[in-house]
Amino acid sequence: MERVLFAVTAVLALAGGVGVVASREPVHSVLGLLLVLMSLAVDFLLLGAQFIAVLQVIIYAGAIVVLFVFIIMLLNVRTGEGARTPRVVPPALGIALSAVFAGLLVAAAASGAGQAASVGADFGTVQQVGRALFTAYALPFEAASIVLIVGMIGAVALSKRPAPWGAPPDRRGEGRR
Repeated sequence: MERVLFAVTAVLALAGGVGVVASREPVHSVLGLLLVLMSLAVDFLLLGAQFIAVLQVIIYAGAIVVLFVFIIMLLNVRTGEGARTPRVVPPALGIALSAVFAGLLVAAAASGAGQAASVGADFGTVQQVGRALFTAYALPFEAASIVLIVGMIGAVALSKRPAPWGAPPDRRGEGRR
């Protein structure tokens, strides 16, 4: 039963990843990302790491996806604007590379390279995640928070539209004269 559920979530994660990359609509790409993140949360549940699964849903699928949608709406991304970019990879080469990748996946599955590794009894617990987060991964954790703050500041700065030439400055907070 676990293998079937894992196979279903793996296919859903791959489909969501393809949807993120292939979609021309930014909101559809975010929905594909949400599908990938939820599939990973189910995989964490299959590993017995309930805390990490909950963190995956709350932090990534909740906060980060909402942040992406907020930035898309804040920047007022319109669809259908601009000229189409030329294809970087010809379709025949893309199909050939996809076939090679699928062959490598089948060969790895047949060789048993994807056998499950054993994990400790405290895998995915609050104590283990906290210990790892605030000891070995403290610097990357802080760096990620700085990158997110800079991204939010950049989105706000990009969304500010300059006043038309010769228009008086905006004086909303000064009261009536």
